[in-house]
Amino acid sequence: MRTIKGPAIFLAQFVGDDEPFNSLESIASWAADLGFKGIQIPSWESSLIDLETAASSQSYCDDLRGMLADRGIEITELSTHLQGQLVAVHPAYDEMFDGFAAPEVQGNPAARQEWAVHQLLLAAKASSNLGLTTHASFPGALAWPYFYPWPQRPAGLVEAAFDELAKRWHPILDAFDEAGVDIGFEIHPGEDLHDGVTFEMFLERVNNHPRCNILFDPSHLILQQLDYLAFMDEYKDRIKLVHIKDAEFNPTAKQGVYGGYQPWVDRAGRFRSLGDGQVDFNSIFSKLAANDFEGWAVLEWECCLKHPEDGAREGAQFISDHIIRVTDKAFDDFADAGTDDTANKRILGID
Repeated sequence: MRTIKGPAIFLAQFVGDDEPFNSLESIASWAADLGFKGIQIPSWESSLIDLETAASSQSYCDDLRGMLADRGIEITELSTHLQGQLVAVHPAYDEMFDGFAAPEVQGNPAARQEWAVHQLLLAAKASSNLGLTTHASFPGALAWPYFYPWPQRPAGLVEAAFDELAKRWHPILDAFDEAGVDIGFEIHPGEDLHDGVTFEMFLERVNNHPRCNILFDPSHLILQQLDYLAFMDEYKDRIKLVHIKDAEFNPTAKQGVYGGYQPWVDRAGRFRSLGDGQVDFNSIFSKLAANDFEGWAVLEWECCLKHPEDGAREGAQFISDHIIRVTDKAFDDFADAGTDDTANKRILGID
């Protein structure tokens, strides 16, 4: 067992035009003042990192790490959630996802996909230059519009979608393997990898690639009504990253998992700040310790009610209070009788 690292915070929900959220230096100082020790950096935010330079310049990465170290902060991972989404986009979502891409490739799905793949390849090199071993991303989706089987899906439709998804990702996974970095795909509705079954369908098609792993976020599982604690046991060898995020599910006579097209505040399932929802974090942190999780406990703040700065401040303390400093000895060592092989055989009646 090992004591997991943290607390850390994913910066995507906090970056903005105003201080202290408009530069890496100032947002790192803000995070450190709240008690965070790590930051997960959204690589699409140019105010925080120049991904292309990070992929090509070791000195840039060394300077960046040094600046953060001076503030008591480490980088936990880079994130390519938005770029990963664009590796595979169903035409129904072309317009809605176009804003994730660079302006010069918007309106051109083929160019947009090529740009997204290039961004992932840059992220692999940048992660290596930054001394990182894990990376956060989305896989994208081709089959998601057909997740509910009505009208009846044509035979082979889902299989063809997953075959194509694996075809697009396999060379990216190889590039991350060359860089020595694991990709943790966030298991998330809207992605083709939205539960354990779909992750396994993809994993099989990429030949159980060693760099194909999971970013575990219990909030997305509780809103699907999955057993998120059993999920941790099923995939403990593939869970390389975690987002510590809370949620609640309160079905009514009128609304359930699908949400009735309502805004977040009016949905039966909604995200909450840490400690305000229904996720059993005592058990989650116990499993992380027992399963020998090597990574960081990263706060992802999403709440339809609470102010983000309050959520961040409370979240840092919440995670600190839940991280288990693992023991280096058994609690009953005081009763050790100091037996040996001869004594054990005598106790068992073995000649």
